[in-house]
Amino acid sequence: MRLSKTPMALLTAALVVTTISGCTTVSQGESTTQSAAAGPASPAPASGGVNEEARALLPQSVRDKGTLVLATDPTYPPFEYFDTDNKTVIGWDVDMGNALASALGLKAEYVPTTFETILPGLASNKYDAGMSAFNVTEERQKVVDFVPYISGGSGMAVLPGNPAKLSMTAASLCGKKIAAQKGTHESQDILPTMSQECTSSGSPAIDQAVFPTQTDANLALISGRVDGVMADSIPLAYQGTLAGNKFELAAGGDFEPRLSGIALNKESGLRPAITAAMKAILQSSVYSDINKRWGIPSASSITADQISD
Repeated sequence: MRLSKTPMALLTAALVVTTISGCTTVSQGESTTQSAAAGPASPAPASGGVNEEARALLPQSVRDKGTLVLATDPTYPPFEYFDTDNKTVIGWDVDMGNALASALGLKAEYVPTTFETILPGLASNKYDAGMSAFNVTEERQKVVDFVPYISGGSGMAVLPGNPAKLSMTAASLCGKKIAAQKGTHESQDILPTMSQECTSSGSPAIDQAVFPTQTDANLALISGRVDGVMADSIPLAYQGTLAGNKFELAAGGDFEPRLSGIALNKESGLRPAITAAMKAILQSSVYSDINKRWGIPSASSITADQISD
């Protein structure tokens, strides 16, 4: 059953949640080459056309408006980032947002903003949805609805060859300086928990370095100021490539794989339509085409039955 919250209550809760857990935000910054930032050379996948069943579930106000306003933090390749013109937002979420809007007979409109302001913006009805690779967490589900679209976990960025021999295990990180972005699941939950494991076993605590942006954390690794960077594994691997392979993802599977998806105001009435449209996309070739275009591993794909009605 949906939780009913007033916009102000949702705003307050969302502000709290964004500091508790979440997806990272990443900027191309100095580490991104101009040529790589342009994205894949392949054309955008076909939209798949209008799904009349899903469109019929839209609130009348959204159908009349004709647009689906999507908030995104364009500093998180390959999910969302600015093209070389520094104006056009491209990425996996953009292709998926375009497919979603097309299935609903709408036009996608992207509003670039900072990650931590998206949930409060949903609370105030500033946006229709948040498409910025949001991790689906229990805390967030208390204040927003989610429609999942992909799965992934955390990983460790290291210098080429992994000279510090790091992995996503507490034992390998004790006494090491590990960076993460402020407000993320990694900085707020995983790193502190692993550090506690270290001290409980009599080993030195992890020296946790929290940075305002993922770019800052990545640059700290490249410059040797930290031993590793913890963040979502898919973007970390992609960012290493954009950075000219100055860092790489440590070997090993994803740590605590979890769903990510579209965030919606619980009072918007959009969830049924978004759910129906997303299920149709997952069952079509559009989904695999988008994943292939952005180098998303097949293990991160989800199926329509992983989305609850």
